[in-house]
Amino acid sequence: MQKIYPDAATALDGLLHDGMFIAAGGFGLCGIPELLLAAIKDAGTKDLTFASNNAGVDDFGIGILLQTRQVKKMISSYVGENAEFMRQYLSGELELEFNPQGTLAERMRAGGCGIPGFYTKTGVGTVIADGKEHKDFPTGPDGAPETYIMENGIFADLAI
Repeated sequence: MQKIYPDAATALDGLLHDGMFIAAGGFGLCGIPELLLAAIKDAGTKDLTFASNNAGVDDFGIGILLQTRQVKKMISSYVGENAEFMRQYLSGELELEFNPQGTLAERMRAGGCGIPGFYTKTGVGTVIADGKEHKDFPTGPDGAPETYIMENGIFADLAI
């Protein structure tokens, strides 16, 4: 396998397919894989699920794929600065799975390590926990039971 490619499109050649799950790095608008995102846009790959800290802004980051309606679902911890994201989500065109930032990072790490899931206290008692498995563990003071929720690892088809 070649490790250095002349451009992003060549690096992604043969890897992209409709309906794939992509984990995208970066934090806010820093450190995002902008050339790879542009190559995905140019390839026309659609019905994508993205796990990423955020959805970019209208003209940058994952936002460029939202403009062309290539994203069907976002798993994210923050989406507040993208008007197109908001429009698609509120109209029912785009699915959203919110995660606390640390939980999102741990889900990505777990999946990358082959770990199918883990328990966390983060989100217990909030809408984040709705529909998730709850389990008590004796982790409180003097072994008192505390409630945790199960989070699934994120197993992406591609990490960029």
